[in-house]
Amino acid sequence: MAKLGLHIGLKQSQQVVMTQRLQQALKLLQVPTLELEQILRKELVENPLLEEVDVDDEIEDATRLDEAVSEADGLVRAGGADDDDQTRDWADSFDEGFRGARNEIGYDEGEDLERPQKYVPSGQEDLTEQLVLAVPDGLERRIGEYIIGCLGEDGLLACPLEEVAAFFEVDLETATAVLKVIQGFDPPGVAARDIPECLLLQLEARGLEESDEAHIIRHHFEDLKNRKFSNIAREMKITPKAVQEIARRIGELDPRPGLSTGQEGARAITPDLEVIKVDEENNVYAVHLNDANMPRLRVSQAYEGQATSNEDEIKFINEKKSHAEWVIKTIEQRRRTMIKVMEAIVAEQTEFFEKGSIALKPLTLQQVASTIGMHESTVSRVTRQKYVQTPRGVFPLKFFFSAGLDSSGSEGEVSAKAVKVMIQEIIDGENPAKPLSDKRIVELLQERDLKIARRTVAKYREQMGILSARMRKQF
Repeated sequence: MAKLGLHIGLKQSQQVVMTQRLQQALKLLQVPTLELEQILRKELVENPLLEEVDVDDEIEDATRLDEAVSEADGLVRAGGADDDDQTRDWADSFDEGFRGARNEIGYDEGEDLERPQKYVPSGQEDLTEQLVLAVPDGLERRIGEYIIGCLGEDGLLACPLEEVAAFFEVDLETATAVLKVIQGFDPPGVAARDIPECLLLQLEARGLEESDEAHIIRHHFEDLKNRKFSNIAREMKITPKAVQEIARRIGELDPRPGLSTGQEGARAITPDLEVIKVDEENNVYAVHLNDANMPRLRVSQAYEGQATSNEDEIKFINEKKSHAEWVIKTIEQRRRTMIKVMEAIVAEQTEFFEKGSIALKPLTLQQVASTIGMHESTVSRVTRQKYVQTPRGVFPLKFFFSAGLDSSGSEGEVSAKAVKVMIQEIIDGENPAKPLSDKRIVELLQERDLKIARRTVAKYREQMGILSARMRKQF
């Protein structure tokens, strides 16, 4: 029988310690250029040892910066300097120890990074303002505020109306009357108890409460969802084609009016990188960082030579100077890393820039990481939340990464995105009265030297939001 006991001993182990500076560097690598600009302008305000470079001085400072970065890289390779003094090559610091943390270090949720933007009231605030104008202060107002608080992100009522009535100890009729008032607010359809009611409220707002659309929603909603137009046509004594046209008009309504005012969506995408074709004959592309508005930084010389014996002042100046040098070097390393990653993507996906999405090749983060000699998590951070302006439009960097499928053609493998493009092209060219089955799409893809299973076609079709052949049929 085994004996239990306590033992004291020493054990050596290796651990990855994420220093505060490394955490900050990860943040700077991950954020988009527009947010980085705000961060740097905040640094300029808070650090008197940082100053913005005038255009006339930029070339001279760039030369000094290259020398400084090279010196920092040498320190890292040589293992010199203390952690507080050295500028670590953070791009190479993403050890295996970080691989399990998929939600990498980033800014706290809700932090706005002082981004200047117009205030936009929330959907609930907007509804509350309408309630104040429509309902006098009192019990009905409080019931209305409670109902607004019960609305989900889709704008529909997320709790039973009976619960509202019970909470305020009123009858269901009173709670329903307040709900009806809110249902008359903008956006049309808000505060509906289900999707059919939401659609009917929108029709009512247009004066179409007695229309064919309203009749179908009230009496044939399940058949409408399943596109069983023949069933509806028999009951209404009209043709399936007429039902299909009515269904199309219903499809223009919004089943989830939502509470968001679109503050995030209102922000225009600002590309972080730009790909430009510089040689038409040889299909050569160049990569540039879109950082024209980024402040160019340097260490201020204003405190050089100032005599002081105050230890606190000396410590303050030294800390601020060290941090200023670190920021400048880290931003330069970020710039080089982003360009390296994008150049590797361009090298792998050159045919995309010539032919479009159908020419996308399979590409993984690991492939790019191996090409540029960096860790996969570095590439992941670079591609997150970043966009690139190309001759074919603006794309998120993640767009260029896709799994591959075996192909019987000479190209060997094609990307999943390219396969989806082919499926879309085939379906776009089908006869709407006789839509193609997944099996037939498989056969047409085989004619393009692409062997793919029917279930894979079905999966990709569903991912693209394309209905099955039976549901796509038009009369």
